[in-house]
Amino acid sequence: MSIAVPVLKAESITKKVSSPEGTLTILAEVDLQIAAGETVAIVGASGAGKSTLLALLAGLDEPSAGRVWLNGSELTALDEDGRAAVRAQHVGFVFQSFHLVPSLTAIENVMLPLELAGRPNARQTAAEVLGLVNLSPRREHYPRQLSGGEQQRVAIARAFVTRPAVLFADEPTGNLDSVTGERIIELLFDLNKATHTTLVVVTHDEAIASRCGRIIKIEAGRLVA
Repeated sequence: MSIAVPVLKAESITKKVSSPEGTLTILAEVDLQIAAGETVAIVGASGAGKSTLLALLAGLDEPSAGRVWLNGSELTALDEDGRAAVRAQHVGFVFQSFHLVPSLTAIENVMLPLELAGRPNARQTAAEVLGLVNLSPRREHYPRQLSGGEQQRVAIARAFVTRPAVLFADEPTGNLDSVTGERIIELLFDLNKATHTTLVVVTHDEAIASRCGRIIKIEAGRLVA
């Protein structure tokens, strides 16, 4: 029986950084495989290395040692332009800070990754995805005219609009009240089911983690579960 190729694979990745106290090891010898369509939570105390692991898996940063593959491409064999091309084609991001472009309307923010990837019918596709997150009436509004929850819904629409193989969410409810945060999480998981996108969530929220199919725990830079 053939085994499916994982959509994400990390092999002995280590991340070290220089500091006034000497070399710090942020991650040590991490091995990880994530299958297509999985929902995975990365949990651990502040400073454990969660966001660093996400950045390495997404090709936003390079490991000091080890190798990373994303959807069949070895990120660690590519330069920054090569990694950026893989991200543009296969990855979506949702951050704690919404990272919307303030001078663009909601629909223009969602169109942006489509336009950068040279996709046709960007406005029509963006409008459809804004409909999925129930923001059609607000699509011509600028970020400053939207609530925090609405801004995060725009960010989620922007992340999903390219139908990425993997969506990375780093504390996606961190800047939201609990009720709005719950709605955002419902939306993330609904879209995950609808599009079969692999969802990797960095969170300190046990309720979010418990909804994922698998929980990966980091302590002091090492996987413990």
